[in-house]
Amino acid sequence: MSDYLPVFALTRGETVESVHFGAIAICDNRGNLLWHYGNPDTITFLRSTAKPFQALPFVEAGGVEHFGLTARETALICASHSGTDEHVAVAASIQRKAGVTEDDLLCGTHPPYHQETAERLKAAGEEPTPNRHNCSGKHSGMLAFARMIGAPTADYVNPSHPVQQRILHTFAEMCGLAPSQVALGTDGCSAPNFAVPLRSAALAYARLCDPSALPPARAAACRKITAAMTAYPEMVGGPGRFDTALMRLGGGKIVSKAGAEGYQGIGLLPGALGSGSPALGIVFKISDGDARKKARSAVAVEILRQLGALDETQLQALASFGPRFPIHNWRKLQVGEGYPVFAEIDAREQV
Repeated sequence: MSDYLPVFALTRGETVESVHFGAIAICDNRGNLLWHYGNPDTITFLRSTAKPFQALPFVEAGGVEHFGLTARETALICASHSGTDEHVAVAASIQRKAGVTEDDLLCGTHPPYHQETAERLKAAGEEPTPNRHNCSGKHSGMLAFARMIGAPTADYVNPSHPVQQRILHTFAEMCGLAPSQVALGTDGCSAPNFAVPLRSAALAYARLCDPSALPPARAAACRKITAAMTAYPEMVGGPGRFDTALMRLGGGKIVSKAGAEGYQGIGLLPGALGSGSPALGIVFKISDGDARKKARSAVAVEILRQLGALDETQLQALASFGPRFPIHNWRKLQVGEGYPVFAEIDAREQV
């Protein structure tokens, strides 16, 4: 636990009752570590924060053009979507264009994250299908990539499958690492996932947002992904989701992608902090996994507030996510407060 420091406190009355610990890293696209809190070399899984990079080799190879995918469909390939009817329709559209079906998905099933949709399905006695899974877009993209390169569509989540090998090598390159330096695990959707130092993931997000030093095909693919995610943030998350709300307010300058167990990645495109400001990659991990899913968004808003990436109007629009929020009991009485407790960020002067 020495890698992590206090990042978020919750009070009951005037007394601190609980503290979340975490670690934060902020890098530019040259690999400079501009600020950190806790150990920036902490190795942990990105979980769904890796999704833009899992889409990258497919986009770089011309998959969007090959199958005639729209920006909305490209955004869904990078998504942890909420399982609404719109999300299902877009996933099905990707599958039709790629010549695969929902039955080919190996992500499994779970109830939609969108509560109204989940309740409607339950009331109708309808079981969720794989396209309701938050990763169905990612898996549809992997299947499309397999079709495009003539690889088997069966067992496409196997780490040795050509699609997964291309993803691993691309992700490692974006992080400035060798593939052997990326620790592998199996994600909740059965696809391989990656554990790397926080600073390496922050570098990857900075490069995603300013790929000017990358080879032309990769740079173009990075720009295609960030443009799709910021143009269609509702595809990346869904109603009431933090990533969607932040990117909707970000004016095309902020990319946001949460991962399970308290991981968050944010990319600031050039100019997000004012004219001439460089791209930044911001990643952090809440060490206990943030089961209530409240600390992560509050910490994210506070980081962006301190950096000056959000103005007062944007902060007001995000107030339900943080950086501070009241804690109520079952009678709706305020009994405490949650608020960030990490050190002031001094990276602003460097950018």
